Amino acid sequence: MQYSEIMVRYGELSTKGKNRKDFIRQLGRNVRRSLHEFQGLNIRAQYDRLHVALNGYDTDQVIKRLKGVFGIENFSPVIKLEKNFDAVKDTALEMIQAQFQPGMTFKINTRRQDHHYEYDTNQINDKLGGHILRHIPGIKVKMKHPDITLRVEVRLNGIFLSSETIQGAGGLPVGTGGKATMMLSGGIDSPVAAYLGMKRGVQLDMVHFYSPPYTSEQALAKAKDLTAKLAGYAGSIQFIQVPFTHAQETIKEKIPEGYLMTIQRRMMLRIAAAISLARGDKGVFTGESLGQVASQTLESMMAINDVTTLPVLRPLVSMDKTEIIKIAEQIDTYDLSILPFEDCCTIFTPPAPKTRPDLEKTRNFEKLIDVEGLMKEALDGIVVSEIKPGDNFMNQQQEVFAELL
Repeated sequence: MQYSEIMVRYGELSTKGKNRKDFIRQLGRNVRRSLHEFQGLNIRAQYDRLHVALNGYDTDQVIKRLKGVFGIENFSPVIKLEKNFDAVKDTALEMIQAQFQPGMTFKINTRRQDHHYEYDTNQINDKLGGHILRHIPGIKVKMKHPDITLRVEVRLNGIFLSSETIQGAGGLPVGTGGKATMMLSGGIDSPVAAYLGMKRGVQLDMVHFYSPPYTSEQALAKAKDLTAKLAGYAGSIQFIQVPFTHAQETIKEKIPEGYLMTIQRRMMLRIAAAISLARGDKGVFTGESLGQVASQTLESMMAINDVTTLPVLRPLVSMDKTEIIKIAEQIDTYDLSILPFEDCCTIFTPPAPKTRPDLEKTRNFEKLIDVEGLMKEALDGIVVSEIKPGDNFMNQQQEVFAELL
């Protein structure tokens, strides 16, 4: 069917008090950014609902994008009609017929904002219900838990019909929970951690460390594509790529093998914290899960956290790998994450890293390198770009490679 608009219902943000209008305003901004490709949509974020006037656009494509915007409880594709009851009956019948399968039940649920309309709520329910029963053989009315619910809203500016409710992503609009950086690798865990942080309303700047020539352009493109997947939940995301080659080479050369991973992680967190402070971000998110690898023990976390006073937030800390993979599959990052392009977290990995590094030894070993100089070099070389939903970087790299053949 050709729908005229999508009606969006608010989730958790509807419980907010005096700040509710700020949450709604932010959700409106996020929806506009998420739907940036669809020029001509009319998006109105009102107190009780958000409305997306489709103006002829394909409903399925807009619905797919809206499913990922945090702050939306559910939404319905809607047809707006003039207050001509014959047209309402015909459209209601068409909507039910499009969904009906033998044995299904239905009910009519009417609400009236316009109390001067010629029919009251019960009359509308009876007239539409009778019309559907007469024209669809075998369909039955069921008041509790029917298969199809036709919603009729009689407003001052027309009559709105909908028969489908689609679940949204829930959570809070991104941007209402403050700002932070996310240490994004190319693996499975960090995109899931970013997703969970954004679900609580946190606006995340993605910080990705890359180390050419040890890491490829495809590895960088993979991290950007993961960010594009996550941008659907926020509208757009700032991607900050940090050159890390010299720092890694220096650490490998001068630090004892057992502490190489710990010192590397400390350097990365230092740089992420410096970027956070420069951008006004209030914390650093990571994809660490307690006990999953050698650098993710409590002792390692303590030794790594030692370099900053900013909050280091780990949404996955108590999850096992199976739980993390399940979420990665749900948010469509898993297949990208398992592509075999190494990131800087996996190169120079020692065969036997310290699982319980001593904090004082860590600090002493770190004196063997020029921490401030390496940090400055990395920070001076960062590149910041804005990534939006639908952006594609892996294909761009493949096209460039094909041209060289």
